[in-house]
Amino acid sequence: MIKIVAAVLVALAGFLPYAVGASERLTIFAAASMKDAMDRVVPAFTAESGVEAVVSLAASSVLARQIEAGAPADVYVSADVEWMDWLAERGLVREASVKTVAGNALVIVSSAAADGGVADILAHGRVAMGDPSHVPAGRYARAALSHLGLWETVRERAVFAENVRVALELARRGEAAAAIVYVSDAQAVGLSPRYTFPPESHPPILYPAAATAKAKPGAEAFLDFLAGDTGQAIFRDLGFARPATMGADGPENRTGGR
Repeated sequence: MIKIVAAVLVALAGFLPYAVGASERLTIFAAASMKDAMDRVVPAFTAESGVEAVVSLAASSVLARQIEAGAPADVYVSADVEWMDWLAERGLVREASVKTVAGNALVIVSSAAADGGVADILAHGRVAMGDPSHVPAGRYARAALSHLGLWETVRERAVFAENVRVALELARRGEAAAAIVYVSDAQAVGLSPRYTFPPESHPPILYPAAATAKAKPGAEAFLDFLAGDTGQAIFRDLGFARPATMGADGPENRTGGR
């Protein structure tokens, strides 16, 4: 009997590393504009920590609502503060873990030649952008165009996309004359911005990240990696900005900052 029990324990031992690794694997919900950053951050984090992570990309709004519905995310990286606050108000993220890890700029890209100012660039054809009813990039675009007195004219020809990467692809393929996206998106596909919106024309573009309320212990380590030297170097290399909310010691912790 003892020999049988020992044999069973030895057999089970072969499965333990896999089971432990699977239980520690992190699920990262990140804004669509974070795709290229996550493609580089996750392997670097795993190489350093030994903790695996998988990434789900979509509009910040879609991901937030999935978390509200019970999706098993460990980390949420949003493209704006409002959706992070929305989750925090519902007790779905650990407020003490919230960090602003990156910033961005809003630009216009076009696959067609266009001269002149912003009004000239947007004067003809369809203009793709995130849906301003819920997509952060679309909200920023609407605010910027309203600031410049162009919203009422542009929205008649606007194509509202489910996220910023879809809007970018419409312009890249020539299915829209132009798209309003983040500068990091333009850099990712090699499109030179035709116009950069002034920072004062829209709310600051910030990326807060947080561990969800039910996150595995490794979630905080992933956040620290995003805020650390390696994570920040990746963001800079991909065109993301260091937001004003970041101090000299790194990203600001936004605890209690709703």
